[in-house]
Amino acid sequence: MLTISESAAEVIKVVLAGGDSPEGSGLRIAPVADEAGQAELQAAIASEPQGDDQVVEESGARVFLEPQAAELLGDKVLDAERDDNGELNLAVRD
Repeated sequence: MLTISESAAEVIKVVLAGGDSPEGSGLRIAPVADEAGQAELQAAIASEPQGDDQVVEESGARVFLEPQAAELLGDKVLDAERDDNGELNLAVRD
């Protein structure tokens, strides 16, 4: 199952609070086709999980994983890192 680091949990909570998301909201990760038709994972704020989503909760942050995303990320860690501009971004690590 995907693990959410403490720093990633903080980023998720800030994003959800900034969007005035309702109680129980989370970050939903699901595959989306890119311009070339290849599937890539995309994250978006969701008010609730969809029927077959896997729900991962850590330190008050909720992540909803679409089944294919859950399979791809099952043994990974969702972490946060600073970019060159000092902005925090989510990253997937082994």
